[in-house]
Amino acid sequence: MLGVIPNFNEVIGGEAEPLTPKQKFHLFFKGSIDPYQFAIAALDTGIEEAQNEYPDYHWGALGYLKRFGASYADGFDGNFFGNAVLPSLLHQDPRYFRLGHGTFKRRLWYSIISNVRAKSDAGKWEPNYSNVIGNLIGGAISNAYYPAVDRGVGLTFERGFTVTAEGAVGSFLEEFYPDYAAWRQRRKARKIAAATGTATP
Repeated sequence: MLGVIPNFNEVIGGEAEPLTPKQKFHLFFKGSIDPYQFAIAALDTGIEEAQNEYPDYHWGALGYLKRFGASYADGFDGNFFGNAVLPSLLHQDPRYFRLGHGTFKRRLWYSIISNVRAKSDAGKWEPNYSNVIGNLIGGAISNAYYPAVDRGVGLTFERGFTVTAEGAVGSFLEEFYPDYAAWRQRRKARKIAAATGTATP
């Protein structure tokens, strides 16, 4: 999306063959090592530095690297369990199945609810245990590398549910970006047609 954001896990058209466990792990790996993930972690780290979050990491290059490592690990852990391990064990599909039609309100709700609803490998809708539990596991693992004052059960749930909520932003983009891309393509075609004096369909 936008030539920058990777979009490996979207299904357009609403139907697709179920993924094998091997394919689910491949999807997780491809998404986790994409340069975009490192760029997002770097941006997140810069914001944390500016706001002096996790002061026990201190300032300077070492503090930045600790924050960067923690930020990247948060995404990696949640992705590993939520998009690979648990979907394989629970037979759920980690991909986003784009609706692509209907009113804006309906599609917006569909994209938001996808973070707590998933398709099973059999093609039936069910609670998205993989995503929610995977994010909570990621939050629990983060207790191993965050400063002692930033650990605990409450923070584990806070991080897990925050990541789940943030996933709604990605789902929104996956649902509506193809519409934007198509609009841009039509706009470009009209400009070319106007410049060359030809008609467009």
